[in-house]
Amino acid sequence: QGNQRNTHIGLYDLQTKQNEHLYVFEKNLHIISCSINNERTLLAVSFCQYTEEERASQLLQSVSKYLTLLIEIHPINNVRVLKAVDSCVRVQFLYPVEGRNASRESRLLLVSEDKYIEQFDIHVVAEEEHKVVIQKSGQLPRAKVADDLVWAQWDMMEQRLFYIVPKESKSTLRCVQFCPDENFNSIMESNLDIAVNDTQLKLVNFGYDYCQDQDVASKSLNLQVFTSKAGGLCVCCSLVSDTPHEIIYSIYFLHKGYNKTFTVSLERTESHQLKEVAFMNLDYYVAAYLPGQFLHLLNIQHPDMLCYSLFLTGEDAKMDPLQNCPIRCPWVSAVLDCGAGSLYNVSISDSALLQFLQRSKRDCERLAALHCALLYLQHTENLEMQIIQWISENLSTCHSFNPIQEFIIASLYCRMCPETQNLDKLLPYTSLHDWTGDVPGVLCTTDIISLPVLEFQNSRGFWEKLNSNLESVKYAGPHLHYHSNMLRRQWHNLSEEVRSILFGLLFCSFGYFYLFTNQREERRTTAYLRNIFENAKKYVLVSIIFTPSYFAQYARLVPLFEEEDYQQQLLMGLMVAQLKDHLMRHLQYVGKQKIDQVVLDYVANLLNLVHRIMKEVWRRYQLHSCIFCFRGSAGEFAVFHIMSRILEAANGMCMPLPPGFHTLHLGLGVRCLPLHTLLHYIDNGILQLTETCVRKLLKDLDDTEQNEKLKFSIVMRLPEALGQKVRQYWNHPINANLIARKYVKLLLEKLGNKQCSRPIPERLSVPVEFLPLNYLTNMLAEIENQGVHPYENRDHVNARFVEETALKHTMALLGLKYS
Repeated sequence: QGNQRNTHIGLYDLQTKQNEHLYVFEKNLHIISCSINNERTLLAVSFCQYTEEERASQLLQSVSKYLTLLIEIHPINNVRVLKAVDSCVRVQFLYPVEGRNASRESRLLLVSEDKYIEQFDIHVVAEEEHKVVIQKSGQLPRAKVADDLVWAQWDMMEQRLFYIVPKESKSTLRCVQFCPDENFNSIMESNLDIAVNDTQLKLVNFGYDYCQDQDVASKSLNLQVFTSKAGGLCVCCSLVSDTPHEIIYSIYFLHKGYNKTFTVSLERTESHQLKEVAFMNLDYYVAAYLPGQFLHLLNIQHPDMLCYSLFLTGEDAKMDPLQNCPIRCPWVSAVLDCGAGSLYNVSISDSALLQFLQRSKRDCERLAALHCALLYLQHTENLEMQIIQWISENLSTCHSFNPIQEFIIASLYCRMCPETQNLDKLLPYTSLHDWTGDVPGVLCTTDIISLPVLEFQNSRGFWEKLNSNLESVKYAGPHLHYHSNMLRRQWHNLSEEVRSILFGLLFCSFGYFYLFTNQREERRTTAYLRNIFENAKKYVLVSIIFTPSYFAQYARLVPLFEEEDYQQQLLMGLMVAQLKDHLMRHLQYVGKQKIDQVVLDYVANLLNLVHRIMKEVWRRYQLHSCIFCFRGSAGEFAVFHIMSRILEAANGMCMPLPPGFHTLHLGLGVRCLPLHTLLHYIDNGILQLTETCVRKLLKDLDDTEQNEKLKFSIVMRLPEALGQKVRQYWNHPINANLIARKYVKLLLEKLGNKQCSRPIPERLSVPVEFLPLNYLTNMLAEIENQGVHPYENRDHVNARFVEETALKHTMALLGLKYS
């Protein structure tokens, strides 16, 4: 309003923060709605000509109350009346896609309070420079877009119109897509169980008229439709409750085929403070907000379990600029303060979310915040570091989920899904199977609804992704995501058979092992099992991540040993085979080569995430290389505990671990655990004896009494093949005695029922008059001469070694000195 009681219309420029003057009325008008075309040459304005009091006093019954004008503003010239009616009209120009050349035609939507919407086609004629005028051709062409509607919402960014029409006891949501080729198509229809009888027309995102909206609010639907980049389509509706201090609202997840109705009991408050629930679109989340009471962030991508939705109250739910005022969400992450006329960008604060995670006491809050931080926020090294630190401090406080598993699975999902279309429907996003807990203060009921019907051809962008989501729900249901249950069952079935293979594997190269399995395939393998072995061979170290340069880079921080863990490699091969089969069933159009690369990246990222946890923990406790001794520090014990929980998480998901993990874990166990506890961990499979660790233990530890007990206990627990390979590194009478006994046993077992010929006299290294020992050594020598030798590659183990070992052991038992 000007000083002369004029009404000015301007266009605010966000860049220059200035108003561009468009048009002026030389009278004081109550503007209801206005819109400018894309070329900024035409202006549509709807206004009220007079109030009811003016109409009564001036006897203006024959004059229409509302007027809608189409004005040429470049140059300022003609004015054309589009509507002169007694019902309110909203105007909205359509906009072509960006980059399209200036059109000779503009299209304008008129939304009438009489519950219909029509489109006007406005042809213009170009004059000198950029000046245009409306073509003088009588009435403007127009077409009916929608009729008998009770609610409508304009999507400015995507040029879509959503509207609802009553249909018996239910209602029908429809969508019209306005295309750049100047056509509009009805593209979606969905039945909703929402009562709309006797409701007044409610318009969303067609401008804001405070007086009118206050009058309509109590008689119309508090409803909004939100879409997300990933093809999510949600209808948010506030419902009427018969119980005081109770709020009810429903979210229809149309892309999932169900709706959830939430009932929230409010704290005692004055009735005048209660406002209707406002809904906001944050793309990955939909927010239901009641100022001064609660802020409910509902996960659009994974709404099936409530534990991925954040319900905030008190100070956590406070948004200072938006207290006790009506708000609207015109587009994604934007909020309009209707009272103050201010527009805000809304986003989830990284720091506030992490603070909430750190102080939360309930599992549902921790899981929701963790899921939000991993999948919604930008994945940065600093964010990962803070989350890993929180995980290391809360391993024992989370009772209904494993935070390590959740971190690995969610991080993998976030890293992999952007690479390939529809991969988000196939890879797991959580380690949980279900959630039986509740969100305090919120009662939720879930109902199955019919899926929307789409009608389009060769559509791209949102509609293509929505259609993909609906197809997944229709034909695959909730069982489309890869799960480790099948992998775990097959791994357990193979474990006994694999263990016997792996003991023999320690004597040969991996390639020979593959040939060895092929020689016995008729008896114990299938074609699928051979494929698993091939995968294990192919992904022996996942060369993308775990290369010699990789170990050199991180050697100073986490002393992972560059070694081959055949059992982990075989588990990796089994995972690769199953994941490839799963992806091939649903992504046949992608191609085998691409799927192979996706699987390779998945396994590589999985191992890298485990190492990422270890690196942050190692750095936090300032540990150095692991030296075998019994003087573990408090920091080493903390790291050992965390590695044990990583192992527990990996076993729970049947997940392979980085090479060298078990060696490092056992090394820390030797430093931190009492001997009886250490042996208990080994016997129960928590600590695994690896060749690298046992060899270093036998070589690096001196032979004190305590160390001898440890070495002897370890050597006695070694599998046969591994024991034969590493015992040579311990030069000790006890070890020599074990080797000799084993050698004699193997020789006699190989001899079987054969009778040896007359013993061959042999000069012994030490004259012995003990006839049983003489007879035994001569018989062993005779068997060796017959070609029966179990230790072909161990020339120092023979009958003479047995003789000398027996003498040394006997002298030691008698307390005599051996010379």
